[in-house]
Amino acid sequence: MGPVCATWVAAPSQRRGRRSVRRDDKGSRRPISIGMTQLQVWYDGACPLCQREIALMRRLDRRGAIAFTDVAVPGAACPLDRATLLARFHAREGGRMLSGAAAFAAMWRAIPLLRPLGLAARSPAVLWLLERAYRGFLRWRPALQRWARRRAAFSGGPR
Repeated sequence: MGPVCATWVAAPSQRRGRRSVRRDDKGSRRPISIGMTQLQVWYDGACPLCQREIALMRRLDRRGAIAFTDVAVPGAACPLDRATLLARFHAREGGRMLSGAAAFAAMWRAIPLLRPLGLAARSPAVLWLLERAYRGFLRWRPALQRWARRRAAFSGGPR
């Protein structure tokens, strides 16, 4: 197991509700509320589909509740084997490692706009359906990545 992620966490003595600042994996300073449980997300930054998804989640995560780690960056702290992290979407919520649809649901719960979707996914039936859809996406992911790369190259950059 590699070194611990370089995400700043407040000392427990600081009062709940106060705001501090942390740096994400790209060095950006973002506010985070002290006392709030932070979600850690690992994603494939070399995947154009993942880049777009994470860019959207960063914009929606105005509270700074999610710490994103690009596992495609050499030296990134990985709690699991890098190949495992690149094969499926992973997150850690409340000390528990999640993958696939469960990891997406945890990320949605951390973003106020998407929270209702994340809460709905706590239902075993809903989570089962989301996981089936995610597995279907994984089968098509390589073809979709090739398409997205060709589209970006043709248009002169990612959209």
